[in-house]
Amino acid sequence: MASSQQLPHRAPSGATRSDPVLITEAEPSQVDQHAARKKRYVITMAIRGVSLLMAAVTYQIVWLMIIFAVLGTVLPWIAVVMANDRPPKKRLDVNRYAAPRPDRILESGPQSRVIDM
Repeated sequence: MASSQQLPHRAPSGATRSDPVLITEAEPSQVDQHAARKKRYVITMAIRGVSLLMAAVTYQIVWLMIIFAVLGTVLPWIAVVMANDRPPKKRLDVNRYAAPRPDRILESGPQSRVIDM
């Protein structure tokens, strides 16, 4: 018997009624994915700027300057590749038929009895 009046739902400890509940395994929205990629791009390019600045500051130590300059040269390519990359698709488990295990097969043969009404 269904009733329109139900007992109040108690939230688990630490959770409030306003906390959203995830009920699906859907991917993040395109907007969220794009925002994450933009954030990664900006962080990578900021590291590039710092490395070029460090290359200019350490011009007297040639080997250190070369490391910072190479890093500043390679990072734009890495940033663009990371910004254009989507998150990997989720692997779906396909429900395939599997033969029953031998201990799960019903016995049949001359010894088994069938009762027919």
